[in-house]
Amino acid sequence: MLVSYWPRPDMRDARISFVPRSAFHRQLVARVDDHFERTGLPRDGGSAIVRKTLVLLATLGAGYFALLLGDLGWPGLVVAALVAGIAVAGLGMAVMHDGSHGAYASSARGNLLAARVLDFLGCSSYVWKVKHVHVHHTYPNIEGADDDIALEPLARFAPGQPHHAAHRFQHLYMFFLYGFVIMKWWIIDDFKQLARGRIGRQPLAAPRGEEAAVFWSFKIIHGIWAVLIPGLVVGWLPTLAFYVISQYTAGLILSLVFQLAHSVEEAEFLDPEASDGKLELDFARLQLATTVDFAPRSRWLSWYVGGLNFQAIHHLFPRVSHVHYPALAPIVSQVCAEHGVEYKVRDSALSLLRSHYRWLRRMGRKPETTPEDQALPLPRAA
Repeated sequence: MLVSYWPRPDMRDARISFVPRSAFHRQLVARVDDHFERTGLPRDGGSAIVRKTLVLLATLGAGYFALLLGDLGWPGLVVAALVAGIAVAGLGMAVMHDGSHGAYASSARGNLLAARVLDFLGCSSYVWKVKHVHVHHTYPNIEGADDDIALEPLARFAPGQPHHAAHRFQHLYMFFLYGFVIMKWWIIDDFKQLARGRIGRQPLAAPRGEEAAVFWSFKIIHGIWAVLIPGLVVGWLPTLAFYVISQYTAGLILSLVFQLAHSVEEAEFLDPEASDGKLELDFARLQLATTVDFAPRSRWLSWYVGGLNFQAIHHLFPRVSHVHYPALAPIVSQVCAEHGVEYKVRDSALSLLRSHYRWLRRMGRKPETTPEDQALPLPRAA
């Protein structure tokens, strides 16, 4: 059974095409399939991910329960908000993320429920699936196609993007702005992208039926449980302070974890406009060229971030639950070594955090016509 991702025909960009599966890609799939056949393990998260879900939901509930008890004082309120924010980020990375890829459970309904944790947290799982599952996973770090690196004019994340004078400070202000991402999704981004009817170059149809009901109802439901009820119980000032601190904490964690895998010096960026107007890519090599793994031996970090420290493994096999990534990483590393393909991995998250800072600083400088300031060519299939 093939367990790797392959672009959907209706999600393809006319400027970008993928060559047939290479021998390298086929061997990757075969080795991973053999792993599951030998171990007899399911590809979903099983009981391990259910236990994690319960722990994270209980942690989020504990933070809000502490708020509703009142009389925390400001230090206690800040601690409770930080706990809630850490839980929100964990639910996004370790529960919703697997669900949106169909990797959380063996049933479609189980995956749907896990994906809709995002709706409970205020953001649309419908919009996210197009933005992340289809667009980002098909075109990682491809300029003009990957919406995750399209932050202009606010920031310049890739060599082919336009430069503005303010970008010289982006290595400072972006770390502050990252924290607002979830609040911005809830209030602005989901509505903006639906109004535009597209994400990047990909069409985004308005949700219908059950999807529309979930989209609109959970925007309201989130506001009720996260803001209205606490506001009526303990007052608006402590509630708003709690909400902003918790959501800012979650947004900062989510942003940094995702940026460490792609927006760093080690990752490659591709520009179709600089390649005779068209890129012909080997899909597996694209994922490995544009993605970096980090802290592979940190069990607690991998548990909390939902295996997103194994982003390269996730991009190759997104329909496999993150609970299996530590076991799949040596397999991918071995096949890469046999085919002369680089598997990019760093020992610590801190090293990639520094790399992300340096990348933002480099992209903030006025572009020069030097090789290090240009998007890189991707190796062809072998």
